[in-house]
Amino acid sequence: MIDRTTERTPGFATLAIHAGAQPDPTTGARATPIYQTTSYVFEDVDHAASLFGLQTFGNIYTRVGNPTTAVLEERVAALEGGTAGLATASGHAAQVVAFHCLMQPGDEFVASRKLYGGSINQFNHAFKNFGWNVNWADPDDMSSFEKAITPKTKAIFTESIANPGGVVCDIEAMSLLAKKAHVPLIVDNTLATPYLWTPIEQGADIVIHSLTKFLGGHGNSIGGMVVDAGTFDWSRDDRYPMLSKPRPEYHGIVMHETFGNFAFAVACRALALRDIGPALSPFNSFLILTGIETLPLRIRRHCDNALAVAQWLSGHKKIAWVSYPGLPGDRYHKLARKYVPKGAGSVFTFGLKGGYDAGIKLVSNVKLFSHLANIGDTRSLIIHPASTTHRQLTDEQKVASGAGPDVVRLSIGIEDKDDIIADLEQALA
Repeated sequence: MIDRTTERTPGFATLAIHAGAQPDPTTGARATPIYQTTSYVFEDVDHAASLFGLQTFGNIYTRVGNPTTAVLEERVAALEGGTAGLATASGHAAQVVAFHCLMQPGDEFVASRKLYGGSINQFNHAFKNFGWNVNWADPDDMSSFEKAITPKTKAIFTESIANPGGVVCDIEAMSLLAKKAHVPLIVDNTLATPYLWTPIEQGADIVIHSLTKFLGGHGNSIGGMVVDAGTFDWSRDDRYPMLSKPRPEYHGIVMHETFGNFAFAVACRALALRDIGPALSPFNSFLILTGIETLPLRIRRHCDNALAVAQWLSGHKKIAWVSYPGLPGDRYHKLARKYVPKGAGSVFTFGLKGGYDAGIKLVSNVKLFSHLANIGDTRSLIIHPASTTHRQLTDEQKVASGAGPDVVRLSIGIEDKDDIIADLEQALA
């Protein structure tokens, strides 16, 4: 357990192992137990009433909270420098929960067009069923974000490092735009992880994670996270009624007035997760917690391997280009040095001179790499986005999102780098 009474702030690796956790009070178990239960016994009627009325924090039902998951939520919030976290069943679920607390039918938000293909689909199609409308902007042109903001805009959304294109977003500049428009900045920090980047320090108000990727890190569990930075003034006006106006479900409680700098996290739990229901299973929480313990060790290895592979690909005769911000000649190298000096992550793309057909052939010939739709695993992963993750998009949308016909995406694992390179070499041959 971390001693919070001392002035010393624990380091990242210490937080990754200890934040939120303590020995089990009943058994003394050192590892956080899997509390595989649906519900919890109340002390008495008054205790139950105070829990349901948000007057006391505690466990009611695993759909809205679980002791194993609570450790995960506190740990990720601590690593990101936020005030509180809320875990969900997936990264997509985290986005739905977060936007549910911000948006009303007819509202809009501005998003970077350089995003994970699943998020582009979610924003373009699924969100429209709620009456939430997206306006797209170019992360390489901050003026496009400013032009996309309207009186109906309720948020700005971006990825710190974009999937799959390796675009490094200028979060400080985007935060200034968000503050000028008086809307929260939401940053998906999945690819960078808080080990490489903590966007809250540059002005992000909400951080989203797919825990499935690097935080879990072993390709064995799906999960999502919303982290509340505690920085946004939800009471400035009535644009965010779920946080600034009395909630009839809780006898008139005003979320921001009652819960202050962690009001958004409470709203996500009590007003979104409770009713929409995408709860994270306690077993997945346990697996992801275990993965986070080795996060700093794994990310160092991921970054070292990725840089070596990107350098090797850059000199290969069959490769037209490599987009990895860790390379000195990359267009995002300067931003990478500013925001992620410890490493530019392990996910990047490159283009094959043979185009679409060459991409299909490459992913069919690898042996060490796994051809699948995931990133952030200990294993090296490969995919041809145009034929898989981004295939629902138009050709124009594919190119705009960094998933053109010649593009191959790699998620470099923690194997020996020489073996990774050798596999690509034989597949390209």
